[in-house]
Amino acid sequence: MNFIQQIHAAERLNDSLLCVGLDPDPAKFPGAWKGDASRIYDFCSAIVDATKDLVIAFKPQIAYFAAHRAEDQLEQLMAHIKRVAPHVPVILDAKRGDIGATAEQYAREAFERYQADAVTLSPFMGFDSIEPYLRYPDKGAILLCRTSNTGGNDWQMQRLADVPGQPRLYEHLARLAQTEWNKNGQLGLVVGATYPAEIERVRELAPTLPLLIPGVGAQGGDAAATVKAGWRGTAAGSSGPIIVNSSRAVLYASAGDDFAAAARRVAQATREQLRPAR
Repeated sequence: MNFIQQIHAAERLNDSLLCVGLDPDPAKFPGAWKGDASRIYDFCSAIVDATKDLVIAFKPQIAYFAAHRAEDQLEQLMAHIKRVAPHVPVILDAKRGDIGATAEQYAREAFERYQADAVTLSPFMGFDSIEPYLRYPDKGAILLCRTSNTGGNDWQMQRLADVPGQPRLYEHLARLAQTEWNKNGQLGLVVGATYPAEIERVRELAPTLPLLIPGVGAQGGDAAATVKAGWRGTAAGSSGPIIVNSSRAVLYASAGDDFAAAARRVAQATREQLRPAR
């Protein structure tokens, strides 16, 4: 299956819209593991084992591994997810945004070294920063569109005077991703849960694209409002799925030895918040 098919399948199998973000910060690890970067794999794999039947995807954030020279642990983790949860796609949150041979190497890193099913990208440099990733036809490329941070207003909400209708930048990007950029049906968009009106607008402009929606949980995004704004149905191909991410609220639900069990409880509660909103 390609990435889009994997997402639809995981949504049905686990009855879930929840993505657990894997952002391991050793300073927040429980008990004797606190501050020990050599335990990144142990911590993340325990979270995966505790939540693998509750999620639509996992999303490791590459900086949390690279900052601690733990890329080998990320490779281990990706292999572990493929082994224990082969039905759950993995989105590598890398936000790459270069062109040419450099972009080709970033694509190779994401899809060949780490075996990710999809990767997040910054589209600021245009389509030629996206195209190298589309050479992997079964993989997904998820473009930053309307992000959850307040600084996103600096660019994303500006109007484009030279485009008919003067759309905002994020609206223009959503149209491009739905149409001429989406050569092989591989693209998705990142839209923050902190802006439900913009989620609704992006869904209107990009009805079939998967939306990766961070910001539920520690960032304060409302689960029900997020689903209402972005979810339109379950039939594959008729509407794009939504992938609602929560990271810190799940990972650090407990600072004790019960951290994995506590993570499961929070993930299950979040999944239950999202389900009836459909």
